[in-house]
Amino acid sequence: MVVNLTIIQKMAGLAGQVQVVKGDFMSLAEQFGENSFDAVYAIEATVHAPSLQGIYAEIMKVLKPGGVFGLYEWAMTPRYDPSNPVHKSLAHEIEFGNGIPSMRPTSEVHDALINCGYEIDVEEDLAERPDAIEWYYPLEGDIKKAQTLWDYFTVARISPAGRFVNHKFMQLLEAVGVMPKGTHGITIALDVAATSLVRSGQLKIFTPMYLVVSRKPSA
Repeated sequence: MVVNLTIIQKMAGLAGQVQVVKGDFMSLAEQFGENSFDAVYAIEATVHAPSLQGIYAEIMKVLKPGGVFGLYEWAMTPRYDPSNPVHKSLAHEIEFGNGIPSMRPTSEVHDALINCGYEIDVEEDLAERPDAIEWYYPLEGDIKKAQTLWDYFTVARISPAGRFVNHKFMQLLEAVGVMPKGTHGITIALDVAATSLVRSGQLKIFTPMYLVVSRKPSA
């Protein structure tokens, strides 16, 4: 990861301007010190934290007074009903396929930010915006929805035939020792993730696009 980021920095002309740091985002204040940053953003990342309030509190600590926190979170929408077996099963499959400890509703994201003391400036589920093609189209395997040349490759790979070929190929590579044991199992988990994300997106019980822009109080 560090090597790839270093290459990207050089290509973007950011070498010497960006520092790549590896650490535990549940102990940011310990790693960077309090009141260290003007702004912090998290894109589809803090959903993996064991506690939303815990990670948001750590971000609050490292922000300077008046600092901005931009959040792009995975969450279950108000349409999600935890008493509905289908909804509950899909949430569990999202957790399993994506390495998430627990899928939380958007209301919990909001409450966690408020409880940590943030002032919210913008809050919107971008998946609710009207769009002729839904966000989950690359995972559906529907070639008719491909929009770019790369889309055709992505859609073909995620189609039933593409998944079958991928599974057999991974099984073969694992059997001959080219890929480590467990690789095929990860492929299965990713398939579960893709299927559950599409289905939950169709039911509108899940969003990967919950946007919140908040700030640490100046005082």
